[in-house]
Amino acid sequence: MLFWALGLQAFPWLGIYYSTVPRHHQHALKYMMRLELVEELQVFQEDFCIHILLKVATTHSCFWSTFAGKLLWNGAECWEEALKLITVAEASVISELPSGEIDSENKQHTVAEPFVWRRGILRIAATAKNVYDLKKSAQDSLSDCKISYINSFAAKELLPELVLHSDFALYMPQAVNIHPERYLKALFMACQRKARDLSAARSSGIQVSFHKRNVGSLLEFSEEYDAVIICLGAKVGLLPELVGKLPLSTCKGIVAHLELPTANREIYNNESPSILSSAWLAAQGPRKILIGATKEWGSFNTSCDVSIEEASLALKELLPKISTVYPAVKNWMVLGTRAGLRAMPPRTSLGALPLIGCIDNLVLESMQKDKLFGKRNTYSSQKVIPRYWFVGGLGSRGLIYHGLLGKLIAKAVASGNQDVLPSELTSWMLSC
Repeated sequence: MLFWALGLQAFPWLGIYYSTVPRHHQHALKYMMRLELVEELQVFQEDFCIHILLKVATTHSCFWSTFAGKLLWNGAECWEEALKLITVAEASVISELPSGEIDSENKQHTVAEPFVWRRGILRIAATAKNVYDLKKSAQDSLSDCKISYINSFAAKELLPELVLHSDFALYMPQAVNIHPERYLKALFMACQRKARDLSAARSSGIQVSFHKRNVGSLLEFSEEYDAVIICLGAKVGLLPELVGKLPLSTCKGIVAHLELPTANREIYNNESPSILSSAWLAAQGPRKILIGATKEWGSFNTSCDVSIEEASLALKELLPKISTVYPAVKNWMVLGTRAGLRAMPPRTSLGALPLIGCIDNLVLESMQKDKLFGKRNTYSSQKVIPRYWFVGGLGSRGLIYHGLLGKLIAKAVASGNQDVLPSELTSWMLSC
Protein backbone atom coordinates (compact mmCIF):
# COMPACT_ATOMS: atom_id res chain seq x y z
CA MET A 1 0.00 0.00 0.00
CA LEU A 2 1.41 3.38 -0.99
CA PHE A 3 0.18 6.74 0.23
CA TRP A 4 1.45 9.72 -1.76
CA ALA A 5 0.90 13.35 -0.99
CA LEU A 6 1.34 16.58 -2.87
CA GLY A 7 3.57 18.45 -0.48
CA LEU A 8 3.04 15.83 2.18
CA GLN A 9 4.02 12.17 2.32
CA ALA A 10 1.80 10.16 4.62
CA PHE A 11 3.00 7.02 6.35
CA PRO A 12 -0.04 5.91 8.38
CA TRP A 13 1.57 2.59 9.26
CA LEU A 14 4.50 4.46 10.79
CA GLY A 15 2.53 7.50 11.83
CA ILE A 16 5.14 9.71 10.16
CA TYR A 17 4.14 12.85 8.32
CA TYR A 18 6.36 15.20 6.40
CA SER A 19 5.79 17.93 3.88
CA THR A 20 7.43 20.87 2.23
CA VAL A 21 6.38 23.46 -0.25
CA PRO A 22 9.33 24.50 -2.44
CA ARG A 23 10.29 28.09 -3.20
CA HIS A 24 9.97 27.82 -6.92
CA HIS A 25 8.15 25.52 -9.31
CA GLN A 26 6.28 25.87 -12.59
CA HIS A 27 3.49 23.46 -11.83
CA ALA A 28 1.93 22.22 -8.62
CA LEU A 29 4.83 20.39 -7.05
CA LYS A 30 8.47 19.47 -7.39
CA TYR A 31 9.27 18.05 -3.99
CA MET A 32 7.88 14.67 -3.04
CA MET A 33 8.88 11.75 -0.91
CA ARG A 34 8.40 8.06 -1.51
CA LEU A 35 8.07 5.13 0.82
CA GLU A 36 8.58 1.56 -0.36
CA LEU A 37 6.24 -0.47 1.82
CA VAL A 38 7.16 -4.06 2.60
CA GLU A 39 4.90 -4.84 5.53
CA GLU A 40 1.20 -4.36 6.15
CA LEU A 41 -0.34 -1.52 8.13
CA GLN A 42 -1.46 -3.81 10.95
CA VAL A 43 2.13 -4.74 11.86
CA PHE A 44 2.88 -1.38 13.41
CA GLN A 45 1.50 -0.33 16.76
CA GLU A 46 0.46 3.06 18.06
CA ASP A 47 3.49 3.37 20.33
CA PHE A 48 5.71 3.68 17.24
CA CYS A 49 3.89 6.77 16.04
CA ILE A 50 5.34 10.17 15.32
CA HIS A 51 2.96 12.65 13.75
CA ILE A 52 4.62 15.17 11.50
CA LEU A 53 2.64 17.45 9.21
CA LEU A 54 4.37 20.64 8.15
CA LYS A 55 2.66 23.64 6.71
CA VAL A 56 5.53 26.10 6.37
CA ALA A 57 7.01 27.35 3.14
CA THR A 58 9.14 30.42 3.69
CA THR A 59 12.56 30.81 5.29
CA HIS A 60 11.65 33.35 7.95
CA SER A 61 10.64 32.65 11.52
CA CYS A 62 7.08 32.42 12.69
CA PHE A 63 5.55 32.64 16.15
CA TRP A 64 3.63 29.78 17.61
CA SER A 65 0.70 31.86 18.72
CA THR A 66 -1.11 35.12 18.27
CA PHE A 67 -3.50 36.81 20.63
CA ALA A 68 -6.80 38.52 19.97
CA GLY A 69 -8.28 38.33 23.46
CA LYS A 70 -9.23 34.62 23.37
CA LEU A 71 -7.69 31.22 22.96
CA LEU A 72 -7.48 29.61 19.54
CA TRP A 73 -9.74 26.69 18.67
CA ASN A 74 -8.41 23.64 20.57
CA GLY A 75 -5.50 25.82 21.64
CA ALA A 76 -4.28 23.53 24.43
CA GLU A 77 -4.12 20.44 22.21
CA CYS A 78 -2.54 22.40 19.36
CA TRP A 79 0.19 23.68 21.67
CA GLU A 80 0.86 20.22 23.08
CA GLU A 81 1.17 18.59 19.64
CA ALA A 82 3.37 21.41 18.35
CA LEU A 83 5.79 21.02 21.25
CA LYS A 84 5.95 17.27 20.64
CA LEU A 85 7.11 17.88 17.10
CA ILE A 86 9.75 20.37 18.18
CA THR A 87 11.08 17.72 20.54
CA VAL A 88 11.08 15.15 17.74
CA ALA A 89 12.94 17.53 15.42
CA GLU A 90 15.53 18.46 18.04
CA ALA A 91 16.11 14.81 18.93
CA SER A 92 16.63 13.92 15.27
CA VAL A 93 19.45 16.46 15.02
CA ILE A 94 21.12 15.34 18.23
CA SER A 95 21.06 11.71 17.10
CA GLU A 96 21.85 12.48 13.47
CA LEU A 97 22.54 9.49 11.26
CA PRO A 98 26.21 8.85 10.49
CA SER A 99 27.13 10.28 7.09
CA GLY A 100 27.71 6.80 5.73
CA GLU A 101 24.04 5.95 6.28
CA ILE A 102 22.65 8.93 4.39
CA ASP A 103 22.44 8.42 0.65
CA SER A 104 23.78 11.17 -1.58
CA GLU A 105 20.28 12.23 -2.63
CA ASN A 106 19.29 13.02 0.96
CA LYS A 107 22.45 14.68 2.29
CA GLN A 108 20.75 18.03 1.66
CA HIS A 109 18.50 17.33 4.66
CA THR A 110 21.20 17.52 7.31
CA VAL A 111 20.79 20.42 9.76
CA ALA A 112 23.97 22.21 10.80
CA GLU A 113 22.48 25.43 12.22
CA PRO A 114 19.95 26.16 15.00
CA PHE A 115 16.27 26.08 14.04
CA VAL A 116 14.58 26.64 17.43
CA TRP A 117 15.07 29.68 19.67
CA ARG A 118 13.54 29.36 23.14
CA ARG A 119 13.71 33.02 24.13
CA GLY A 120 10.09 33.62 24.94
CA ILE A 121 8.08 36.49 23.48
CA LEU A 122 7.06 39.91 24.78
CA ARG A 123 3.62 40.91 23.52
CA ILE A 124 3.33 44.68 23.60
CA ALA A 125 0.06 46.57 23.34
CA ALA A 126 -0.11 48.98 20.42
CA THR A 127 -3.55 50.43 21.25
CA ALA A 128 -5.83 50.83 24.24
CA LYS A 129 -7.98 47.96 22.95
CA ASN A 130 -4.86 45.80 22.79
CA VAL A 131 -4.32 46.43 26.50
CA TYR A 132 -7.81 45.14 27.34
CA ASP A 133 -7.49 42.10 25.04
CA LEU A 134 -4.04 41.19 26.31
CA LYS A 135 -5.06 41.42 29.96
CA LYS A 136 -7.87 39.00 29.18
CA SER A 137 -5.40 36.70 27.42
CA ALA A 138 -3.24 36.64 30.55
CA GLN A 139 -6.23 35.64 32.67
CA ASP A 140 -7.29 32.87 30.24
CA SER A 141 -3.82 31.47 29.50
CA LEU A 142 -3.15 27.75 29.42
CA SER A 143 -1.57 26.13 32.46
CA ASP A 144 1.20 24.60 30.32
CA CYS A 145 1.80 27.82 28.36
CA LYS A 146 1.84 30.47 31.06
CA ILE A 147 1.41 34.13 30.15
CA SER A 148 2.60 36.69 32.68
CA TYR A 149 1.31 40.23 33.11
CA ILE A 150 4.40 42.41 33.71
CA ASN A 151 5.03 46.14 34.12
CA SER A 152 7.44 48.28 32.13
CA PHE A 153 10.25 47.88 34.67
CA ALA A 154 10.12 44.08 34.44
CA ALA A 155 9.91 44.27 30.66
CA LYS A 156 13.03 46.43 30.44
CA GLU A 157 14.83 43.96 32.68
CA LEU A 158 14.23 41.39 29.95
CA LEU A 159 15.11 43.73 27.09
CA PRO A 160 16.84 46.96 28.20
CA GLU A 161 16.44 48.71 24.82
CA LEU A 162 12.67 48.24 24.91
CA VAL A 163 10.35 51.27 24.93
CA LEU A 164 6.82 50.84 26.28
CA HIS A 165 4.06 53.42 25.86
CA SER A 166 2.00 51.92 28.68
CA ASP A 167 2.95 50.23 31.93
CA PHE A 168 1.93 46.84 30.60
CA ALA A 169 3.22 43.91 28.55
CA LEU A 170 2.60 40.20 28.30
CA TYR A 171 5.52 37.85 28.74
CA MET A 172 5.33 34.34 27.30
CA PRO A 173 8.48 32.59 28.59
CA GLN A 174 7.76 29.25 26.90
CA ALA A 175 7.12 30.70 23.45
CA VAL A 176 9.57 29.88 20.67
CA ASN A 177 10.35 30.97 17.15
CA ILE A 178 11.28 28.58 14.38
CA HIS A 179 13.40 28.57 11.23
CA PRO A 180 10.94 26.66 8.99
CA GLU A 181 13.34 25.33 6.36
CA ARG A 182 15.73 23.84 8.92
CA TYR A 183 12.78 22.55 10.93
CA LEU A 184 11.51 20.69 7.87
CA LYS A 185 14.91 19.13 7.33
CA ALA A 186 15.08 18.01 10.96
CA LEU A 187 11.67 16.39 10.72
CA PHE A 188 12.66 14.63 7.52
CA MET A 189 15.67 13.27 9.39
CA ALA A 190 13.22 11.98 12.02
CA CYS A 191 11.33 10.18 9.25
CA GLN A 192 14.56 8.59 8.02
CA ARG A 193 15.56 7.44 11.48
CA LYS A 194 12.13 6.04 12.33
CA ALA A 195 11.98 4.10 9.06
CA ARG A 196 15.49 2.76 9.63
CA ASP A 197 14.77 1.71 13.22
CA LEU A 198 11.50 -0.01 12.31
CA SER A 199 13.10 -1.68 9.33
CA ALA A 200 15.81 -3.12 11.56
CA ALA A 201 13.34 -4.20 14.24
CA ARG A 202 11.02 -5.93 11.76
CA SER A 203 13.66 -7.16 9.30
CA SER A 204 11.70 -5.33 6.61
CA GLY A 205 12.81 -3.09 3.77
CA ILE A 206 11.25 0.25 4.68
CA GLN A 207 13.01 3.11 2.94
CA VAL A 208 12.33 6.85 2.97
CA SER A 209 13.58 8.87 0.00
CA PHE A 210 13.23 12.42 -1.24
CA HIS A 211 12.19 12.97 -4.85
CA LYS A 212 11.68 15.97 -7.12
CA ARG A 213 8.88 15.71 -9.60
CA ASN A 214 6.63 18.01 -11.63
CA VAL A 215 2.93 17.33 -11.18
CA GLY A 216 0.51 18.93 -13.60
CA SER A 217 -2.67 17.16 -12.51
CA LEU A 218 -4.05 14.93 -9.77
CA LEU A 219 -5.10 12.49 -12.50
CA GLU A 220 -1.48 11.40 -12.72
CA PHE A 221 -2.06 9.50 -9.46
CA SER A 222 -5.47 8.03 -10.31
CA GLU A 223 -4.28 4.48 -10.97
CA GLU A 224 -1.03 4.28 -9.06
CA TYR A 225 -1.71 5.19 -5.42
CA ASP A 226 -4.20 4.39 -2.71
CA ALA A 227 -4.38 7.89 -1.26
CA VAL A 228 -3.13 11.38 -2.02
CA ILE A 229 -2.94 14.15 0.57
CA ILE A 230 -2.71 17.68 -0.83
CA CYS A 231 -1.21 20.44 1.29
CA LEU A 232 0.27 22.98 -1.10
CA GLY A 233 -0.73 26.08 0.80
CA ALA A 234 -1.49 29.02 -1.47
CA LYS A 235 -0.23 27.06 -4.49
CA VAL A 236 -3.07 24.58 -4.32
CA GLY A 237 -4.90 26.68 -6.92
CA LEU A 238 -2.33 25.59 -9.50
CA LEU A 239 -3.93 22.16 -9.60
CA PRO A 240 -6.50 22.20 -12.44
CA GLU A 241 -8.91 19.97 -10.51
CA LEU A 242 -9.17 22.47 -7.67
CA VAL A 243 -9.12 25.83 -9.45
CA GLY A 244 -11.85 28.03 -7.95
CA LYS A 245 -13.24 25.23 -5.79
CA LEU A 246 -11.71 25.96 -2.40
CA PRO A 247 -12.90 28.82 -0.12
CA LEU A 248 -9.43 30.30 0.27
CA SER A 249 -8.12 33.83 -0.09
CA THR A 250 -4.46 34.81 -0.35
CA CYS A 251 -2.25 37.21 1.56
CA LYS A 252 1.32 38.03 0.63
CA GLY A 253 3.79 39.02 3.33
CA ILE A 254 7.33 40.40 3.21
CA VAL A 255 9.92 39.85 5.93
CA ALA A 256 13.23 41.69 6.37
CA HIS A 257 16.50 40.10 7.50
CA LEU A 258 18.73 42.40 9.58
CA GLU A 259 22.26 42.07 10.93
CA LEU A 260 24.13 44.09 13.55
CA PRO A 261 27.49 45.39 12.25
CA THR A 262 30.48 43.98 14.11
CA ALA A 263 31.55 47.48 15.18
CA ASN A 264 28.37 47.83 17.25
CA ARG A 265 28.62 46.35 20.73
CA GLU A 266 24.94 46.65 21.67
CA ILE A 267 24.04 43.07 20.70
CA TYR A 268 20.62 41.47 21.17
CA ASN A 269 21.14 39.54 24.38
CA ASN A 270 20.79 35.77 24.06
CA GLU A 271 18.37 35.74 26.99
CA SER A 272 16.17 38.56 25.68
CA PRO A 273 12.75 37.62 24.24
CA SER A 274 11.51 38.32 20.75
CA ILE A 275 8.86 41.02 20.29
CA LEU A 276 5.28 40.88 19.06
CA SER A 277 3.48 44.19 18.57
CA SER A 278 2.01 45.92 15.50
CA ALA A 279 4.92 44.18 13.76
CA TRP A 280 7.10 41.37 15.08
CA LEU A 281 10.82 40.97 15.71
CA ALA A 282 12.32 37.48 15.88
CA ALA A 283 15.81 37.26 17.35
CA GLN A 284 17.97 34.44 16.00
CA GLY A 285 21.24 35.27 17.67
CA PRO A 286 23.01 38.30 19.15
CA ARG A 287 23.53 39.86 15.71
CA LYS A 288 20.66 38.52 13.63
CA ILE A 289 16.99 39.50 13.71
CA LEU A 290 14.03 39.28 11.38
CA ILE A 291 11.12 41.70 11.27
CA GLY A 292 7.73 41.34 9.65
CA ALA A 293 5.40 41.14 8.13
CA THR A 294 3.54 43.21 5.59
CA LYS A 295 0.12 42.12 4.32
CA GLU A 296 -1.02 42.33 0.71
CA TRP A 297 -4.43 40.72 0.37
CA GLY A 298 -5.46 39.16 -2.92
CA SER A 299 -1.94 38.71 -4.28
CA PHE A 300 -1.23 35.59 -6.34
CA ASN A 301 2.52 36.10 -6.55
CA THR A 302 4.08 32.91 -5.16
CA SER A 303 7.69 33.97 -5.68
CA CYS A 304 9.92 34.41 -2.62
CA ASP A 305 11.91 37.10 -4.43
CA VAL A 306 11.18 40.75 -3.67
CA SER A 307 11.75 43.60 -6.11
CA ILE A 308 13.70 46.70 -5.09
CA GLU A 309 10.52 48.76 -5.09
CA GLU A 310 8.61 46.19 -2.98
CA ALA A 311 11.49 45.97 -0.51
CA SER A 312 11.63 49.73 -0.13
CA LEU A 313 7.89 49.96 0.56
CA ALA A 314 8.03 47.05 3.02
CA LEU A 315 10.88 48.62 5.00
CA LYS A 316 9.06 51.96 5.12
CA GLU A 317 6.18 50.13 6.78
CA LEU A 318 8.05 47.74 9.07
CA LEU A 319 10.96 49.77 10.42
CA PRO A 320 8.82 52.56 11.98
CA LYS A 321 6.59 49.96 13.67
CA ILE A 322 9.56 48.16 15.18
CA SER A 323 11.44 51.34 16.11
CA THR A 324 8.44 52.45 18.18
CA VAL A 325 9.15 49.66 20.66
CA TYR A 326 12.79 48.85 19.83
CA PRO A 327 14.53 52.09 18.75
CA ALA A 328 17.89 50.31 18.58
CA VAL A 329 16.77 48.78 15.28
CA LYS A 330 18.26 51.88 13.62
CA ASN A 331 21.70 50.43 14.35
CA TRP A 332 20.98 47.27 12.38
CA MET A 333 21.75 46.75 8.69
CA VAL A 334 19.17 45.30 6.30
CA LEU A 335 20.60 42.24 4.56
CA GLY A 336 17.60 41.49 2.38
CA THR A 337 13.90 40.72 2.17
CA ARG A 338 11.88 37.62 1.38
CA ALA A 339 8.21 37.11 0.53
CA GLY A 340 5.69 34.38 1.20
CA LEU A 341 2.08 33.77 0.18
CA ARG A 342 -0.44 32.47 2.69
CA ALA A 343 -3.69 30.63 2.03
CA MET A 344 -6.27 32.20 4.32
CA PRO A 345 -9.46 30.37 5.37
CA PRO A 346 -12.88 31.99 5.75
CA ARG A 347 -13.73 33.33 9.19
CA THR A 348 -16.32 31.44 11.25
CA SER A 349 -17.92 31.95 14.64
CA LEU A 350 -14.95 30.00 16.06
CA GLY A 351 -12.40 32.11 14.23
CA ALA A 352 -10.41 31.44 11.06
CA LEU A 353 -10.10 27.64 11.16
CA PRO A 354 -8.01 25.50 8.81
CA LEU A 355 -9.69 23.33 6.18
CA ILE A 356 -9.36 19.56 6.12
CA GLY A 357 -11.25 16.68 4.56
CA CYS A 358 -11.70 14.18 1.75
CA ILE A 359 -12.18 15.91 -1.62
CA ASP A 360 -13.03 12.90 -3.80
CA ASN A 361 -16.19 14.62 -5.02
CA LEU A 362 -14.30 17.68 -6.26
CA VAL A 363 -11.72 15.58 -8.08
CA LEU A 364 -14.31 13.21 -9.56
CA GLU A 365 -16.31 16.18 -10.83
CA SER A 366 -13.22 17.39 -12.68
CA MET A 367 -12.64 13.92 -14.12
CA GLN A 368 -16.18 13.78 -15.44
CA LYS A 369 -15.84 17.20 -17.08
CA ASP A 370 -12.62 16.10 -18.74
CA LYS A 371 -14.44 13.13 -20.24
CA LEU A 372 -17.23 15.34 -21.53
CA PHE A 373 -14.74 17.57 -23.31
CA GLY A 374 -12.78 14.60 -24.69
CA LYS A 375 -9.60 15.26 -22.72
CA ARG A 376 -7.11 12.50 -22.05
CA ASN A 377 -7.96 10.78 -18.78
CA THR A 378 -5.89 8.06 -17.17
CA TYR A 379 -8.62 7.12 -14.71
CA SER A 380 -9.69 3.47 -15.06
CA SER A 381 -13.35 2.72 -14.44
CA GLN A 382 -12.34 -0.75 -13.22
CA LYS A 383 -10.40 0.70 -10.33
CA VAL A 384 -11.74 2.32 -7.17
CA ILE A 385 -11.01 6.05 -7.19
CA PRO A 386 -8.20 7.02 -4.78
CA ARG A 387 -9.03 8.87 -1.64
CA TYR A 388 -7.96 12.47 -2.23
CA TRP A 389 -7.49 14.47 0.97
CA PHE A 390 -6.90 18.16 1.53
CA VAL A 391 -5.19 20.05 4.35
CA GLY A 392 -4.90 23.82 3.96
CA GLY A 393 -5.99 27.29 4.91
CA LEU A 394 -3.74 27.43 7.97
CA GLY A 395 -3.07 31.12 7.31
CA SER A 396 -0.61 32.62 9.78
CA ARG A 397 -1.12 29.78 12.27
CA GLY A 398 0.51 26.90 10.44
CA LEU A 399 3.03 26.24 13.18
CA ILE A 400 0.49 26.13 15.97
CA TYR A 401 -1.94 23.91 14.02
CA HIS A 402 0.39 21.60 12.11
CA GLY A 403 0.94 18.93 14.76
CA LEU A 404 -2.73 18.44 15.54
CA LEU A 405 -3.74 18.43 11.88
CA GLY A 406 -1.11 15.79 11.15
CA LYS A 407 -2.56 13.61 13.86
CA LEU A 408 -6.11 14.10 12.60
CA ILE A 409 -5.38 13.43 8.94
CA ALA A 410 -3.36 10.35 9.93
CA LYS A 411 -6.38 8.84 11.61
CA ALA A 412 -8.72 9.74 8.76
CA VAL A 413 -6.52 8.44 5.95
CA ALA A 414 -5.55 5.24 7.76
CA SER A 415 -9.22 4.45 8.47
CA GLY A 416 -10.56 5.80 5.17
CA ASN A 417 -13.20 7.61 7.19
CA GLN A 418 -13.71 11.38 7.12
CA ASP A 419 -16.17 11.19 10.00
CA VAL A 420 -13.31 10.93 12.49
CA LEU A 421 -12.37 14.55 11.66
CA PRO A 422 -13.83 17.43 13.75
CA SER A 423 -16.92 18.84 12.07
CA GLU A 424 -15.62 22.37 12.67
CA LEU A 425 -12.81 21.68 10.19
CA THR A 426 -14.90 19.91 7.53
CA SER A 427 -18.04 22.10 7.48
CA TRP A 428 -16.56 24.16 4.61
CA MET A 429 -17.25 21.21 2.30
CA LEU A 430 -21.00 21.70 2.63
CA SER A 431 -20.81 24.77 0.39
CA CYS A 432 -18.51 23.24 -2.25
